[in-house]
Amino acid sequence: MARILIVEDDQDINDLIAKNLKLVGHTYQQVFDGVEAVKTASENSFDLVLLDVMLPKMDGFEVITKIPSQPVIFITAKDGLLQRLRGLRLGADDYIIKPFEMLELLARIEAVLRRSQKNNPLFNLNRAEINLTDRTVVVNGKEVDLSPKEFELLEVLIINQNIALSRDKLLELAWGYDYMGETRTVDNHIQKLRSKLGWEENIKTVYKFGYRLEVKR
Repeated sequence: MARILIVEDDQDINDLIAKNLKLVGHTYQQVFDGVEAVKTASENSFDLVLLDVMLPKMDGFEVITKIPSQPVIFITAKDGLLQRLRGLRLGADDYIIKPFEMLELLARIEAVLRRSQKNNPLFNLNRAEINLTDRTVVVNGKEVDLSPKEFELLEVLIINQNIALSRDKLLELAWGYDYMGETRTVDNHIQKLRSKLGWEENIKTVYKFGYRLEVKR
């Protein structure tokens, strides 16, 4: 799942987006003006920014020019062709007009995330290189074999890096909603990943909760 920055000055809309992102498994941070958006995006790493155009202190068109390069979806009441073209030329990945259906927004978010992950398939940490597209793992220059579930668990940890995930959440994301196994399955797979990747110090145990892949930025 992805980490998403919501930049929207309307409290109700911001909260509604946040609620729905949480329901589908994403994590998020909420800000309400352009200046805070630039500060937050510069100090943290996000997979996607949902950016309103008409914001207090600094509008969205200016914000996108000041934040680090990352996927952006404009969400705005400005529906004119020139406004849409301006947003896309500034580097936005999509442009959705208010009022919008939440299911449409979620679908567009997933589409942008898929495209961005394909453009950045490699993840490197502590002498290990993971290719999320080819599903290959190389440690110290040698390819390492992972079982399908080991790789899916690894992918979940990478996508949610630096976020503590419960054992139940890891089961849900890597094994699926209908999996009937026990959380001990997660512990066993985590032990195997630590050993195969040399990530004993990178995959942290969160006491009485679950695990976190620690990545220093």
